[in-house]
Amino acid sequence: MGIEIIVIIQQVVRISVPYVLTSVGATFSERGGVVNLALEGMMLAGAFGAAVGQHFTGSVVAGMLLALASGLMVGLLHAFVTVTMKADQIVSGIALNLLVMGSTRFGLSLLFGSAMNSPRITGIEVPSVFLDPLFLAAVFSVAAGQFMLFGTPFGLRLRATGESAETADSAGIRVSTMRYGGVLVSGALAALAGAFLAFQQHSFTEGMTAGRGYIALAAMIIGQWNPAGAALASLMFASAEAAEMWLQTGLVPSQLVQSLPYVITLFVLAGFVGKSAAPREAGVPYCKSRRSE
Repeated sequence: MGIEIIVIIQQVVRISVPYVLTSVGATFSERGGVVNLALEGMMLAGAFGAAVGQHFTGSVVAGMLLALASGLMVGLLHAFVTVTMKADQIVSGIALNLLVMGSTRFGLSLLFGSAMNSPRITGIEVPSVFLDPLFLAAVFSVAAGQFMLFGTPFGLRLRATGESAETADSAGIRVSTMRYGGVLVSGALAALAGAFLAFQQHSFTEGMTAGRGYIALAAMIIGQWNPAGAALASLMFASAEAAEMWLQTGLVPSQLVQSLPYVITLFVLAGFVGKSAAPREAGVPYCKSRRSE
C-alpha cells in the first residue's frame, strides 16, 4: 500500500509540473495587464523546440535552450501584437495558438518527413520526477514568482500596470516595458512546461499539449492571480487527470473518463470566476493619449 501511495503521488506531481510552470507564468502576464490565451501555443512551441534541439544535438541543455527561444518568440509576438499594436488580446492569443499548431506540423514535415510526430529522443533520464530539473524549476518558479510579484519593486510596478496603467505611467513606470516583461516571463515558463512534456513522452507529437494551456489559465484564475494559489490549483487539476487514468478500468465509458479534467475545470471555474478579482485593466490596451493633461 505504501508503494502504491508513492506511485500515485509521483504521478500527480509529474502531471502537475506543466500546469504549475504555465500557470505561474500566466500570473506575470495578467498581473501586468495582458490576457494570455496564447499559453497553449507557447507550450507547444517549447515542446517542439525541446524535441528538435535534443534530436539534432543529443543535448538536454540544447533542447531546453531551443525550447526557451521558441516560447520567448511566441511571447514576443503576442506582446508586440497586443502591447505595441494594441490588438485584441483574446483574438491574438487564439490566432497564435492556431499559428503554432500549423507551424509545428509544417516543421515536423520539413525536418522529419512526418506531420504527426518526431523521432524518439532520450529526454531527461532520472530515477524519480523529484530529481527532474524541470520539476525543481517548477518549485522554484512558485517561490521566486511569489517573491518577485509581492516582494520586489519589479513586482510592484508590474501589478501597478495591470491595475491602473495611467497611474503607473504618471509615476514614471514604462507600461509597455513592464507588459512586455510579464508576457515574456509567461512565454519562458510555458516553454519549459512544453519541454517537460516532450522529454517525458520522449518525442514531439502534433497537438501534444491537448488543452493544458487553457487548464493552466483556469488554475491561475482559481489561484487568484497568485503563483502559490495557481500551483495549488494546478495540483488539483493534476489529481483529476491522474484520477482519469485510475478510472480507465472498462466499467466507465472511456470518452466520459477522458473528459473528466475538462468537466472539473468548467465546474470549478463556474464556482470561482464570480468571486475572483482579476487585475482591473487586464485585457485593456493602454494608450498614452488617454492620460489627462
